[in-house]
Amino acid sequence: MESNYIEQIKNRRDMANYAVVGGTSGIGRRVVEVLLSHNHQVWVTGREPKGVDQVTGVHYSSWSVSEPASFDLPEVLDGLIYAPGTIQLKPFHRISLDQFQEEMEVNLWGAVRAVQHVLPALKKSDHPSVVLFSTVAVQQGMPFHASIAAAKGAIEGLTRSLAAEYAPKIRFNAVAPSLVNTPLASRLLSSPEKVDASALRHPLKRVGEPDDIASMAVFLLSNQAGWITGQIMGVDGGMSSVRSI
Repeated sequence: MESNYIEQIKNRRDMANYAVVGGTSGIGRRVVEVLLSHNHQVWVTGREPKGVDQVTGVHYSSWSVSEPASFDLPEVLDGLIYAPGTIQLKPFHRISLDQFQEEMEVNLWGAVRAVQHVLPALKKSDHPSVVLFSTVAVQQGMPFHASIAAAKGAIEGLTRSLAAEYAPKIRFNAVAPSLVNTPLASRLLSSPEKVDASALRHPLKRVGEPDDIASMAVFLLSNQAGWITGQIMGVDGGMSSVRSI
Protein backbone atom coordinates (compact mmCIF):
# COMPACT_ATOMS: atom_id res chain seq x y z
CA MET A 1 0.00 0.00 0.00
CA GLU A 2 2.86 2.40 0.84
CA SER A 3 4.51 1.85 -2.54
CA ASN A 4 1.21 2.63 -4.31
CA TYR A 5 0.94 5.91 -2.40
CA ILE A 6 4.52 6.88 -3.29
CA GLU A 7 3.82 6.09 -6.93
CA GLN A 8 0.72 8.31 -6.87
CA ILE A 9 2.80 11.19 -5.48
CA LYS A 10 5.40 10.72 -8.20
CA ASN A 11 2.73 10.76 -10.88
CA ARG A 12 1.26 13.99 -9.50
CA ARG A 13 4.68 15.64 -9.81
CA ASP A 14 4.68 15.29 -13.59
CA MET A 15 4.74 18.52 -15.58
CA ALA A 16 2.45 21.14 -14.06
CA ASN A 17 1.61 24.79 -14.69
CA TYR A 18 2.62 27.34 -12.07
CA ALA A 19 2.44 31.12 -11.84
CA VAL A 20 5.11 33.09 -9.98
CA VAL A 21 4.33 36.74 -9.38
CA GLY A 22 7.57 38.60 -8.81
CA GLY A 23 9.55 35.82 -10.44
CA THR A 24 12.27 37.96 -12.04
CA SER A 25 14.43 38.59 -8.96
CA GLY A 26 15.43 37.25 -5.57
CA ILE A 27 13.43 34.44 -4.01
CA GLY A 28 10.82 34.50 -6.78
CA ARG A 29 13.45 33.99 -9.45
CA ARG A 30 14.99 31.09 -7.54
CA VAL A 31 11.53 29.52 -7.26
CA VAL A 32 11.18 29.78 -11.04
CA GLU A 33 14.54 28.09 -11.55
CA VAL A 34 13.64 25.22 -9.23
CA LEU A 35 10.26 24.70 -10.90
CA LEU A 36 11.90 24.65 -14.33
CA SER A 37 14.43 22.09 -13.10
CA HIS A 38 11.42 19.84 -12.33
CA ASN A 39 10.21 20.26 -15.94
CA HIS A 40 7.22 22.44 -15.04
CA GLN A 41 5.89 25.31 -17.14
CA VAL A 42 6.02 28.66 -15.36
CA TRP A 43 4.00 31.82 -15.98
CA VAL A 44 6.12 34.66 -14.59
CA THR A 45 5.23 38.28 -13.92
CA GLY A 46 7.42 41.23 -13.03
CA ARG A 47 7.80 44.91 -13.75
CA GLU A 48 10.79 44.08 -16.00
CA PRO A 49 11.70 40.68 -17.52
CA LYS A 50 15.42 40.79 -16.54
CA GLY A 51 16.13 37.99 -19.02
CA VAL A 52 13.55 35.57 -17.62
CA ASP A 53 11.45 35.97 -20.78
CA GLN A 54 14.24 34.31 -22.79
CA VAL A 55 14.23 31.12 -20.72
CA THR A 56 12.64 27.96 -22.14
CA GLY A 57 9.55 26.99 -20.20
CA VAL A 58 8.82 30.54 -19.01
CA HIS A 59 5.79 32.52 -20.18
CA TYR A 60 6.39 36.14 -19.18
CA SER A 61 3.91 38.96 -18.60
CA SER A 62 4.69 42.45 -17.37
CA TRP A 63 2.53 43.42 -14.40
CA SER A 64 2.74 45.99 -11.61
CA VAL A 65 1.06 44.64 -8.49
CA SER A 66 -0.61 48.01 -7.83
CA GLU A 67 -2.67 47.68 -11.03
CA PRO A 68 -5.64 45.42 -11.80
CA ALA A 69 -4.34 41.92 -12.46
CA SER A 70 -4.08 41.19 -16.17
CA PHE A 71 -1.18 38.76 -16.56
CA ASP A 72 -1.36 35.75 -18.87
CA LEU A 73 -2.29 32.31 -17.52
CA PRO A 74 -2.81 28.80 -18.85
CA GLU A 75 -6.33 27.42 -18.89
CA VAL A 76 -5.43 25.13 -15.99
CA LEU A 77 -3.13 26.42 -13.24
CA ASP A 78 -1.73 24.09 -10.59
CA GLY A 79 -0.26 26.67 -8.27
CA LEU A 80 0.54 30.30 -7.52
CA ILE A 81 3.46 31.84 -5.66
CA TYR A 82 3.18 35.53 -4.79
CA ALA A 83 6.74 36.71 -4.11
CA PRO A 84 6.85 40.56 -4.19
CA GLY A 85 7.90 42.18 -0.94
CA THR A 86 9.30 45.30 0.68
CA ILE A 87 11.87 46.15 3.33
CA GLN A 88 11.20 49.61 4.75
CA LEU A 89 12.57 49.79 8.28
CA LYS A 90 11.94 53.05 10.16
CA PRO A 91 10.98 54.25 13.61
CA PHE A 92 7.20 54.25 13.89
CA HIS A 93 6.94 58.03 14.31
CA ARG A 94 8.75 58.55 11.00
CA ILE A 95 6.56 56.23 8.90
CA SER A 96 4.04 58.23 6.91
CA LEU A 97 0.58 56.94 6.13
CA ASP A 98 1.62 56.85 2.47
CA GLN A 99 4.49 54.53 3.37
CA PHE A 100 2.14 52.29 5.34
CA GLN A 101 -0.11 52.23 2.29
CA GLU A 102 2.82 51.34 0.02
CA GLU A 103 3.66 48.35 2.20
CA MET A 104 0.03 47.21 2.10
CA GLU A 105 -0.18 47.77 -1.66
CA VAL A 106 2.77 45.53 -2.50
CA ASN A 107 2.36 42.87 0.15
CA LEU A 108 -1.41 42.55 0.68
CA TRP A 109 -3.45 44.19 -2.06
CA GLY A 110 -1.19 42.82 -4.80
CA ALA A 111 -1.61 39.34 -3.36
CA VAL A 112 -5.38 39.78 -3.25
CA ARG A 113 -5.42 40.90 -6.89
CA ALA A 114 -3.23 37.99 -7.97
CA VAL A 115 -5.20 35.33 -6.11
CA GLN A 116 -8.55 36.59 -7.40
CA HIS A 117 -7.13 36.67 -10.94
CA VAL A 118 -5.91 33.06 -10.88
CA LEU A 119 -8.82 31.45 -9.03
CA PRO A 120 -10.75 30.33 -12.16
CA ALA A 121 -7.65 28.55 -13.53
CA LEU A 122 -6.77 27.07 -10.13
CA LYS A 123 -10.24 25.58 -9.76
CA LYS A 124 -9.66 23.54 -12.94
CA SER A 125 -6.60 21.80 -11.42
CA ASP A 126 -6.85 18.50 -9.57
CA HIS A 127 -4.42 19.57 -6.81
CA PRO A 128 -4.05 23.38 -6.71
CA SER A 129 -1.96 25.21 -4.17
CA VAL A 130 -1.12 28.83 -3.30
CA VAL A 131 1.98 30.04 -1.43
CA LEU A 132 2.23 33.57 -0.03
CA PHE A 133 5.03 35.21 1.95
CA SER A 134 5.04 36.64 5.45
CA THR A 135 8.03 37.56 7.66
CA VAL A 136 9.54 36.46 10.96
CA ALA A 137 8.74 39.98 12.21
CA VAL A 138 5.03 39.13 12.54
CA GLN A 139 5.56 36.54 15.29
CA GLN A 140 8.83 37.95 16.66
CA GLY A 141 8.31 41.59 17.62
CA MET A 142 11.12 43.72 16.18
CA PRO A 143 11.74 47.47 16.41
CA PHE A 144 11.39 49.52 13.21
CA HIS A 145 9.26 46.81 11.54
CA ALA A 146 5.80 48.28 12.20
CA SER A 147 4.72 48.80 8.59
CA ILE A 148 6.02 45.53 7.14
CA ALA A 149 4.85 43.49 10.13
CA ALA A 150 1.38 45.01 9.80
CA ALA A 151 1.21 44.19 6.08
CA LYS A 152 2.56 40.68 6.47
CA GLY A 153 0.35 40.06 9.48
CA ALA A 154 -2.54 40.71 7.11
CA ILE A 155 -1.07 38.13 4.74
CA GLU A 156 -1.07 35.54 7.52
CA GLY A 157 -4.73 36.24 8.24
CA LEU A 158 -5.54 36.06 4.53
CA THR A 159 -3.70 32.73 4.22
CA ARG A 160 -5.64 31.07 7.01
CA SER A 161 -8.99 32.52 5.92
CA LEU A 162 -8.60 31.37 2.32
CA ALA A 163 -7.35 27.96 3.44
CA ALA A 164 -10.61 27.55 5.35
CA GLU A 165 -12.80 28.96 2.60
CA TYR A 166 -11.38 26.89 -0.25
CA ALA A 167 -10.72 23.59 1.54
CA PRO A 168 -10.57 20.89 0.40
CA LYS A 169 -10.11 22.10 -3.18
CA ILE A 170 -7.26 24.64 -2.92
CA ARG A 171 -4.47 24.65 -0.33
CA PHE A 172 -3.15 27.99 0.98
CA ASN A 173 0.07 28.33 2.99
CA ALA A 174 2.66 31.02 3.66
CA VAL A 175 6.40 31.08 4.24
CA ALA A 176 7.77 33.45 6.90
CA PRO A 177 11.50 34.06 6.32
CA SER A 178 14.01 36.11 8.23
CA LEU A 179 16.57 38.24 6.38
CA VAL A 180 17.59 36.62 3.08
CA ASN A 181 20.54 37.48 0.84
CA THR A 182 18.61 38.96 -2.09
CA PRO A 183 18.70 42.27 -4.00
CA LEU A 184 15.80 43.46 -1.83
CA ALA A 185 17.98 43.09 1.27
CA SER A 186 21.17 44.43 -0.29
CA ARG A 187 21.11 47.66 1.74
CA LEU A 188 21.02 45.66 4.99
CA LEU A 189 23.80 43.31 3.86
CA SER A 190 26.03 45.79 2.06
CA SER A 191 29.26 44.94 3.90
CA PRO A 192 30.90 41.89 5.49
CA GLU A 193 30.37 43.51 8.89
CA LYS A 194 26.63 43.86 8.32
CA VAL A 195 26.39 40.26 7.10
CA ASP A 196 28.24 39.01 10.16
CA ALA A 197 26.11 41.08 12.53
CA SER A 198 22.91 39.77 10.98
CA ALA A 199 24.18 36.19 11.03
CA LEU A 200 24.92 36.42 14.75
CA ARG A 201 21.30 37.37 15.50
CA HIS A 202 20.17 33.97 14.18
CA PRO A 203 20.61 30.74 16.16
CA LEU A 204 21.98 29.07 13.02
CA LYS A 205 24.51 31.91 12.69
CA ARG A 206 23.97 32.81 9.07
CA VAL A 207 21.58 34.82 6.96
CA GLY A 208 19.18 33.04 4.66
CA GLU A 209 19.85 32.26 1.02
CA PRO A 210 17.20 32.19 -1.75
CA ASP A 211 17.49 28.38 -1.93
CA ASP A 212 16.44 28.09 1.73
CA ILE A 213 13.16 29.81 1.04
CA ALA A 214 12.54 28.55 -2.50
CA SER A 215 12.85 24.92 -1.44
CA MET A 216 10.09 25.37 1.15
CA ALA A 217 7.86 27.28 -1.26
CA VAL A 218 8.19 24.62 -3.97
CA PHE A 219 7.55 21.89 -1.42
CA LEU A 220 4.32 23.61 -0.32
CA LEU A 221 3.23 23.85 -3.96
CA SER A 222 3.79 20.16 -4.51
CA ASN A 223 1.57 17.25 -3.62
CA GLN A 224 4.21 16.08 -1.16
CA ALA A 225 2.59 18.78 1.00
CA GLY A 226 -0.89 17.54 0.14
CA TRP A 227 -2.02 17.40 3.80
CA ILE A 228 -0.75 20.88 4.69
CA THR A 229 -2.96 23.97 4.49
CA GLY A 230 -3.50 27.14 6.49
CA GLN A 231 0.06 27.05 7.84
CA ILE A 232 2.70 29.74 8.28
CA MET A 233 6.05 28.00 7.82
CA GLY A 234 8.95 29.72 9.56
CA VAL A 235 12.18 29.47 7.55
CA ASP A 236 14.19 31.89 9.62
CA GLY A 237 17.37 30.33 10.96
CA GLY A 238 15.56 29.61 14.22
CA MET A 239 14.95 33.27 15.02
CA SER A 240 11.22 32.94 15.77
CA SER A 241 11.45 30.03 18.19
CA VAL A 242 15.00 29.39 19.41
CA ARG A 243 17.20 31.36 21.81
CA SER A 244 20.97 30.98 21.71
CA ILE A 245 22.76 30.66 25.04
